[in-house]
Amino acid sequence: MLKNAFAYVTRKSLKSLIILLIILSMSALSLISLSIKDATNKASEETFGNITNSFTMEINRRVNQGTARGGGNVRGQDIKKIVDSGHVDNFVKRINSVANLDDNLDIVEAPGASRNESAERAKNFKRAVMLTGVNSSQKETKFVSGAYKLVEGEHLTSEDKNKILMHKDLAAKNNLKVGDKIKLKSNVYDADNEKKANETVEVEIKGLFDGHGKSAVTYSQELYENTLVSDIDTAVRLYGYTEDTAVYQDASFFVKGDKNIDQVLRDIKKLDINWQKYNLIKSSSNFPALQKSISGIYGIADQLFIGSLVFAGVIVALLLFLWMNARRREIAILLAVGISKAKILTQFLFELVFITIPAFIGSYFLAGGIGKAVGNNILKNVTSGITKQMMKESSSIGMGGGAEVDGFNKTLTSLDVNVNGKLFVYAVIFMLVVLCISLLIASINILRKEPKELLSDENWFWWVNQL
Repeated sequence: MLKNAFAYVTRKSLKSLIILLIILSMSALSLISLSIKDATNKASEETFGNITNSFTMEINRRVNQGTARGGGNVRGQDIKKIVDSGHVDNFVKRINSVANLDDNLDIVEAPGASRNESAERAKNFKRAVMLTGVNSSQKETKFVSGAYKLVEGEHLTSEDKNKILMHKDLAAKNNLKVGDKIKLKSNVYDADNEKKANETVEVEIKGLFDGHGKSAVTYSQELYENTLVSDIDTAVRLYGYTEDTAVYQDASFFVKGDKNIDQVLRDIKKLDINWQKYNLIKSSSNFPALQKSISGIYGIADQLFIGSLVFAGVIVALLLFLWMNARRREIAILLAVGISKAKILTQFLFELVFITIPAFIGSYFLAGGIGKAVGNNILKNVTSGITKQMMKESSSIGMGGGAEVDGFNKTLTSLDVNVNGKLFVYAVIFMLVVLCISLLIASINILRKEPKELLSDENWFWWVNQL
């Protein structure tokens, strides 16, 4: 059978070449679509930590106005109840505070900001910076949205104490670098410093970040340049709290992969928490443009994958059907000399294998060569329309600028499309299943007939022999 199959494939070179090119192109297309989905999945996870399976706990401002300065006042005990519920795989909590730099350090001055300040405020907040305390800076909203970008050093983790991330411009102004230590002091004039804490904490600069706000500021403290990101312990100590007794701006929770996010939210709301004070929001709602761009790329990739399989199946089945009819005399002779239908079908299968092997190999290199270009073209087409739409929406609801609007309008900016062995195996398996089904469909009607029947109606298919 192997010898006969190889002889037929080489003898019918035009037929074999046509089928090979179809399988090659469709296999490459299916492999590219799988690679695009894989790249999109990796990009989404790197961007916002599997956002489709996370939610945020925020204050309900209809009944909870927050802190004196208008920040969130999520209780640490309530955060802990959610973490201990068994539904949460990871989480990040944030606390916003105001701190003073050491006397030998200066903040970055905003142009014209001094005109907005009274003499008393200028004195009380001369060296004040905004401090965001987090247990994982990599998952902090501004880093997730892209408003901040780490340029040197490392992110903060839950194990860090007395560590900060500093804006590179503030570090440059004060001749500071990663590894240097500075002192932070409580600001007794801060409205949220209800205990009038007067603490001093020595911290080490673990990393530097970059980022600049897009909207105008009233005071210099509102500049991104005058923001520090610290570990939780540092932020709460400056307010005279512990991690458990502090109030937090908000908290984001990342659900275990095998959990349904909507069911988790329903279960979480059954916990002993005063839900009138809080809202639970699926994190995808905070990044609508990003979610739309991911869904759009997934949708196109799925269409490419399914389309390639269907097209390959239909076209190959049609070609095999036509050429199978052209082989009625050959099949009749094989049956007449005692060759079983199973062996004949096996020969057809071997013929297909001889064609598909070089086609699959070629598809791997073809997909690798054009995959990036195809992926980036799809990304460009999907995101261009979404960006325009979301910009209009953000303007209509008056979001202004800064990290919030950055997050609202953020889309995927690049796809690292790579063809790997695992995806290649998947593509080959799917394509082989389709081709085997196509072969069965094309041959089953002929193999049902006896030799006499095949020979008697051979002339009816004379036109096929011209192919």
